[in-house]
Amino acid sequence: MSQYPALRWLGDGLELLDQRLLPHDIRYLRLETADQVAQAIRDMVVRGAPAIGIAAAYGVALAARRRKPAEVSAQAWLEVLEPDLDCLAQSRPTAVNLFWALQRVRDEIALSADDIPARLERLAMELHQRDIEDNRRMGRFGAAFFTDEVSIYTHCNAGALATGGYGTALGVIRAAHEQGLLGQVYAGETRPWLQGSRLTSWELQQDAIPVCLATEAAAGSLMQQGLVDWVIVGADRVASNGDVANKIGTYNLAVLARYHGVRFMVALPTSTIDMDAADGQAIPIEQRAPEEVTHFAGVPVAPDGVRAVNPAFDVTPAELVDVIVTEKGVVEKPGPAGIARLMAASA
Repeated sequence: MSQYPALRWLGDGLELLDQRLLPHDIRYLRLETADQVAQAIRDMVVRGAPAIGIAAAYGVALAARRRKPAEVSAQAWLEVLEPDLDCLAQSRPTAVNLFWALQRVRDEIALSADDIPARLERLAMELHQRDIEDNRRMGRFGAAFFTDEVSIYTHCNAGALATGGYGTALGVIRAAHEQGLLGQVYAGETRPWLQGSRLTSWELQQDAIPVCLATEAAAGSLMQQGLVDWVIVGADRVASNGDVANKIGTYNLAVLARYHGVRFMVALPTSTIDMDAADGQAIPIEQRAPEEVTHFAGVPVAPDGVRAVNPAFDVTPAELVDVIVTEKGVVEKPGPAGIARLMAASA
């Protein structure tokens, strides 16, 4: 894995690798309040659903160090931390791991009023370590689908930078590489934030994994030439019927993959599955500022006043997904029954 983790807990503060500056500037930001963590999530200092959830858990642990209720009870602790929990919850609407992590915090507080700051710190650290272990297991499950050397196209960044430190989609790629089954990775550039070109290509280079950067428009041509065996992506939220919300452009890839006979895998922790969302239409899609499209690094690249649409995510219907891979197992040809069985087993 990269020597530059996305998150570093220091005991009295959280350091986040500023992913807006990669790959040319490696800089950590030190955060000491929940508000600072929420702002860092909004500003894309840290991104990727699992990493966002972990960062939020650390954010509440920081808040608990700075606040203390007048009376010592679980309910009083929940009340005094509610502004911080709410601030973190509003930082990104689509990544369900954020809300899962905050619910884990609420559940921990509800158990007892004893030693809340230390317990929330331990919980955040446990979620962080568990994510790494789950990603490794997920990687092995995903790589088990490969019997010969494969070429893989991936989108956005679903690696160590987006998780606790190993990766979901890139965890499968790492496992394939470790087993000698990986021929080539094609990393789609992923506009407008260029997570593929800035982050995925850099992260894979750190681990000497063969990677080739591709423009968004090249994906279909690569598949047409028979250069891609699998598309593997992560997810920000999966509905109970198997519909997948992921970085904008994922749906395009799924359609291209189906047309060209390329298999399509989604790798994610079970905490990304939202059983309360019946289908993809129930998943909120974050709409970001048009300036992210009309400008590049602050420089205008479009005519003044032109309108721009900038959804951060799209929804890929379950019928376009060949397999969902999680730390608890896999679901081939995902649908409501398969997702329900997986979640029942994980419970």
